[in-house]
Amino acid sequence: MNVVKQVQATLEQLATTQARVGATVTLAVVAAVLAWLFAPRVVRTVHREVTGRLLANERVPVDLDSFDIGFPVTFVVRTIQLALFVLASLMVLVVWGYVDVAVAAVEAIVGTIPLFVRVLVTISLVAATLVGIDVLEDRVDAYAEESDALNQHQQGVVFRVLQVSVLVAATIASLSVWGVNLGGLLVGAGFLGIVIGTAARTTIGSLIAGFVLMFARPFEIGDWVAIGEDEGTVTDITIINTRIRNPSGEEVVIPNENVLNATVTNRTSMQRLRLSVDVGVDYDADVEAAEAVMQDALEDLNRVLSNPTPQVVPKSLGDSAVVLECRFWIDHPSPAKRAMVTADVVRGVKAALDDAGIKIPYPQRELLGREEDGGLGIDHREGRAELTRDR
Repeated sequence: MNVVKQVQATLEQLATTQARVGATVTLAVVAAVLAWLFAPRVVRTVHREVTGRLLANERVPVDLDSFDIGFPVTFVVRTIQLALFVLASLMVLVVWGYVDVAVAAVEAIVGTIPLFVRVLVTISLVAATLVGIDVLEDRVDAYAEESDALNQHQQGVVFRVLQVSVLVAATIASLSVWGVNLGGLLVGAGFLGIVIGTAARTTIGSLIAGFVLMFARPFEIGDWVAIGEDEGTVTDITIINTRIRNPSGEEVVIPNENVLNATVTNRTSMQRLRLSVDVGVDYDADVEAAEAVMQDALEDLNRVLSNPTPQVVPKSLGDSAVVLECRFWIDHPSPAKRAMVTADVVRGVKAALDDAGIKIPYPQRELLGREEDGGLGIDHREGRAELTRDR
């Protein structure tokens, strides 16, 4: 009330219309000058100074040279201009004697300040969340480049987890600002989580398995693996499933839960792989000589590693041949390279045995007739050889 009386006493000195018009024009000019000339310059100068000091501060953990500081200069300028316009309007009302109207307007504005503060805090939280996510992405990328502890799959999962954590924290903070009952919300979220967990057990199991695979690291993108009965090159690893491309060019999608419960064979983890080819030689052949011939053939192949040395070892006595196993190693294994090297071994060993006169026999069978039936004989009549029973 004292303020109102002081304002009314001041207005008595502006009794004439000309004085009030002059005061109104003066207020309008001052407000226009402050709003359209000084406000933009002041805001841009402050923004430039703060940004320059941050860029020059070596203790700042974020690389601001590659990070865009999205300060809303235009929004701040427009807010200041609006405030100056409202202040000038209130002063004009006072000049023309509408003190009660001005007081009511001030009370209304004061009443909206809490709402304005909440809106401002919410906008600040959203902006801080976006900036924080960008900072996290830059830091994760920088750490992944400097360290071998994170592969591409782990890097993506870590960033997604941090991103979700930041979004959840920002959401909880925003709801707290608006006075939402978080206790009831958490209870409802708990029941909803139970329902979703019951309806999506397989998906949640694959999600958990994805985190386990991230830390266990049984394979990486580009590895040649066998997962259960499926075999191929890993093309993608997500938090839900793993994709492999088999030798036929088909893409196989395997849920991570199945991957975790299956036997996984990584054929590229050691950067080399041992292969084998079985070759049968005639029972009449010299087995040691055949081993030496096949050994030389393996050592002459370019794609077969010389260290470890290829080996040829007797494996079994087959129905028609003595089976020798050719064991050899390849580097940088892949399904395509396995097929090519195996084909080279088959060609090389076959040619070497042919040159040495060592026979690779056809399947043979020995037929015996019952003694009480007279056994079996061969009929050579008319230039033909036929099996007959001896009578």
